[in-house]
Amino acid sequence: MNKIFTIFVLFVFALLISLGVAPDKILASENSSSNADVSDEITSKKLDKEAQILQKYLAKFSSPMQDHAQDFIDAAKLYNLDWKMLPAIAGVESTFGKHIPGGYNAYGWGVYGTNVIYFTSWTDGIFTVAKGLREGYLNKGLMEPYAINKVYAASPTWGKNVTYFMNDLEKFANNYAEDFLDIGFSRESTEPKIAAISANPARSSLSEAMAGRPVIR
Repeated sequence: MNKIFTIFVLFVFALLISLGVAPDKILASENSSSNADVSDEITSKKLDKEAQILQKYLAKFSSPMQDHAQDFIDAAKLYNLDWKMLPAIAGVESTFGKHIPGGYNAYGWGVYGTNVIYFTSWTDGIFTVAKGLREGYLNKGLMEPYAINKVYAASPTWGKNVTYFMNDLEKFANNYAEDFLDIGFSRESTEPKIAAISANPARSSLSEAMAGRPVIR
């Protein structure tokens, strides 16, 4: 059976060559078609309303996590969190993922002394910390940043700064709705901005202090 199949394949190639079609072009065409299928699968995905807004907000800070906005929203829905909380924590702890100890840890999660927790990707970190917030904080009655501050961070201003970014993101969302979504939040984005592969985290020693805003690292 295999011999017959091999003879058939050779016959087809011989026929195509006789017609002036090179075998390498045939293989290239097949690979291109396969890649197109994968591309279509990725680009057909759409950001939902909050993810579209969050992506634009993270882009303002050149965040390496901006293409993972949908992960933030999906994790918030899965663990019943305010969708603005985890991005706000990332804003305070790492300038939205720009300054991290490594391992995609943008949240200061489990970081104390020489101890550092590493994640395998931005997605892994987002879902792991979202789960940790739900089980280790909200389920224990620590429902908002000021209450979470007592356990999460030593800095007494941590809760204030997280609240600032949550409010700033809420304000951004309201302005975005007025400027771009003339039918409210019911329209989905057609921009295919869901990351297929996690990028390497950006690293720098830049410190930022903006007028009227908390200093974030």
